[in-house]
Amino acid sequence: MKVTRLEPVTKTKYKVYLDEQFAFVLYKGELSRYKIKEDAEVSQELMEQIKNEVLVKRAKLRALQLLNYMDRTEQQLRDRLKRDLYPEDIVELAVEYVKSFGYVGDYGYAKRYVESKRTSKSKEEIRAGLIQKGVSKETIQLVLSECYEEQGDLMAIKNILEKKRFVVDTATDEEKRKIFAYLLRKGFRYGDISQVIQVSFWNA
Repeated sequence: MKVTRLEPVTKTKYKVYLDEQFAFVLYKGELSRYKIKEDAEVSQELMEQIKNEVLVKRAKLRALQLLNYMDRTEQQLRDRLKRDLYPEDIVELAVEYVKSFGYVGDYGYAKRYVESKRTSKSKEEIRAGLIQKGVSKETIQLVLSECYEEQGDLMAIKNILEKKRFVVDTATDEEKRKIFAYLLRKGFRYGDISQVIQVSFWNA
């Protein structure tokens, strides 16, 4: 393989292209250490050396830093490492590394997500949020069955009304219609909303 291009990312960091294909990112000192320059030949042995001595270690450390900054699903972690220009095989090694210590896992992430959102979001809104974050439907269903109380949507509706300072007893019919429509858009069921808000007028 031949180094066909070195593309600056910053003043000290460069993208390395082998045979016209992006391969990895190295710092200026690493380019010098491994004698990586345009038109230089790169053997498979040197590739493995760079991978093991630099890329894998750096990706593992970056994965730990990302998880220390905020909780992430496996897919979110993969996406972020790819954005940081780590090759796909290096990304997978880094993800497996942090998983081996229990630092990342979709079940744990989903459980914490549900527990933090269940007083302010409907079950369906929580489900949609987790799907968007790359959590499998099976994991979502399991966590919801374990962590979301049977009366959870009723509690969430009451919390939302309290936060909005909406008082059912003094609200006008028009105010009830507006809050009803708002709660429907958030994924709450008609019956649950009706149980909290008097909506005998709704079909009048």
